[in-house]
Amino acid sequence: MDTLVTPRSNFSHLFSAPVIVAALGYFVDIYDLLLFGIVRLPSLASLGLSEAEISSTGASILNWQMAGLLLGGILWGILGDKKGRLSVLFGSIITYSLANIACGFVQDPATYKILRFIAGVGLAGELGAGITLVSEILPKHLRAIGTSLVAGIGLLGAIVGYFTVEFFDWRNAYFIGGGLGISLLLLRIGVFESGIFEGVKSQKHVTKGNFFALFTNKDRFVRYMKCIGIGLPTWFVIGILATFSNEFGKALGIEEPIRPGLSIMWCYVGLSAGDFSSGFLSHWLESRKKAVFFMMAFTLICSGIYLYTGIKTATGLYTVATLLGFGIGYWAMFVTIGAEQFGTNLRATAATTVPNMVRGMVIVMTTLFASFKDSFSVIDSGALVGLICFVIGFYSILTIPETHGRDLDFLEE
Repeated sequence: MDTLVTPRSNFSHLFSAPVIVAALGYFVDIYDLLLFGIVRLPSLASLGLSEAEISSTGASILNWQMAGLLLGGILWGILGDKKGRLSVLFGSIITYSLANIACGFVQDPATYKILRFIAGVGLAGELGAGITLVSEILPKHLRAIGTSLVAGIGLLGAIVGYFTVEFFDWRNAYFIGGGLGISLLLLRIGVFESGIFEGVKSQKHVTKGNFFALFTNKDRFVRYMKCIGIGLPTWFVIGILATFSNEFGKALGIEEPIRPGLSIMWCYVGLSAGDFSSGFLSHWLESRKKAVFFMMAFTLICSGIYLYTGIKTATGLYTVATLLGFGIGYWAMFVTIGAEQFGTNLRATAATTVPNMVRGMVIVMTTLFASFKDSFSVIDSGALVGLICFVIGFYSILTIPETHGRDLDFLEE
């Protein structure tokens, strides 16, 4: 007698253990990733640095963290394709959790740089491996919504990070972040590996996790660079407009001192809402490209409002920061596009390195911003950096192949 198998509902797919664990993992990842930006001013001041030293040293530590993300993205991406998506989720969280706990004990800027670099290496693995795993286990008609849930829930970690610093000393905020990460390891027990990856794992003749393969084929290289290009406006908003909002506030003549931590928090409130929305927008439009294009255009308009409409109050600036965050809420779509562009044997490598290449480009953005300030105003310097990012971003999304509804069970030759 045949047994009828009841098809799983969309709800059961979207709220399965791998999706929930990936979302919670990204929540802790974002908390720890942005914690330095939130505690930059109080932590460096407590180490005895002057206002000028806080600006230069803060930018330097941020760059060290971003350099760690760049290196870690490559490391975890390769491991994700060679050893499995779950191995990355475990290894990365151990690395950044221990590094964040150690940051709570830091006594000098030099040690601070090293620890944020190690934390950056660890933080690089979480999002790409999580999005890759979720993309491969969900039915293709639910991928956009599923990955948006992961990012939307995960990005709330920034809000929790901000309020943690409001109620606790900055050192304790680092201890809490590390503790959350260690606790999350227990939830990961029992989460199953992607079936698509398991099918490729046994194929010994297939080359897996070859990072350099992204550069040895012209078509693959162009797709990879366009994936990175799509994400540049997101970290222009976070790494320049929000992180240095205190400088923009002064340049705009806002009397109340602007708190970068609060700007980042409001930006991520919008970003979380935007990420939830982008998945449903992509699903409704049946297009990744159209959804990202519309949200990128909205971000461009809001950037112009932020810089050139003469905002005069702190409330006004924080409001526009929230709208900017909503605009860059195509972050989940951008990482999903990166995962969908490449075959199973390179998918984790691409999906993990792409967002971290974008994060790493903050080093270039902050360097350009500082360089432009020698010849231009703070406002115009920010606008010039933004112009470069948006030109590359729009070109990339308009010319990259559409991946909505693509079957992911294929290999890169």
